[in-house]
Amino acid sequence: MLKLLKLEYYKNLNYKPFKIFTILYFAILIALLFIGLVDLDLFGNPINLKQQGIYNFPEIWNFTTWIVGLLKIFLGLIIVFSICQEFSNRMFKQNTIDGLSRKEFISSKLLTLTIFTVISTLIVFVITLFLGQKYSVVTDSESMFKEIFYIGNYFLKLFTFFCFLMFLSILLRKSMFVFLTFFILWIVEGILQAIEKNIVLTGLSGTALETKFQSHFFFTKVLPLESMSSLIPNPMLRLNAVKMLGLKYEFTYPTESLVACLIWSGVFIIGSYWILKKRDW
Repeated sequence: MLKLLKLEYYKNLNYKPFKIFTILYFAILIALLFIGLVDLDLFGNPINLKQQGIYNFPEIWNFTTWIVGLLKIFLGLIIVFSICQEFSNRMFKQNTIDGLSRKEFISSKLLTLTIFTVISTLIVFVITLFLGQKYSVVTDSESMFKEIFYIGNYFLKLFTFFCFLMFLSILLRKSMFVFLTFFILWIVEGILQAIEKNIVLTGLSGTALETKFQSHFFFTKVLPLESMSSLIPNPMLRLNAVKMLGLKYEFTYPTESLVACLIWSGVFIIGSYWILKKRDW
């Protein structure tokens, strides 16, 4: 494993965009976690998210993991460019000539993805804990760790997303095609969700609507991008329900999305290895 880590280190050390984007990513990630400490101007109305309670336990775990999750595409750029440039520069072919197996190549990429995911998750965990203890109105142990599962969800969401981009990068080998395919899949999933929603809402009402709606949405929840997104719900909807509408917020753990992400991670890893073995590079 140390050999593979050294190999990835020297490859990326000489790839300037990798270093620049990595530094920018972690700098922006840390800055985003502190966004609640500044006043935001929304259509001329100043809003302070800290005063709205986004740093309160246990809600803070939901807020921080969701807000930094928006940056995953930024780090995804680094991964896609890093992998695609190995094929465009024929670095992969040279590595295989020098004795690097397909399995070792996939393992080296997975190590890089895992390191990025672990570092990002640790930063979010430490800063969230710090902000919560400093600004939360409640700091008892039960409230503090009640929703810490969002950290685990964030780790899985990030890792699955990186595996997905690794698979597309190995399949298509051109960064432009990777992001075009990603964009198309995102649109297709959105259309499928809209179609399902329209089918469910047609001719239903009351309790029957709610029951049917929840059960019928199972298909779209296990699609790759939607299953990742469903792991961490939008905290702004939660804030609006509690603060503005006076409703009780109820959260159902997205077990089906969790299982789907685990399965998709395996599919993307195995698929990447299979493509490398079958293609004549």
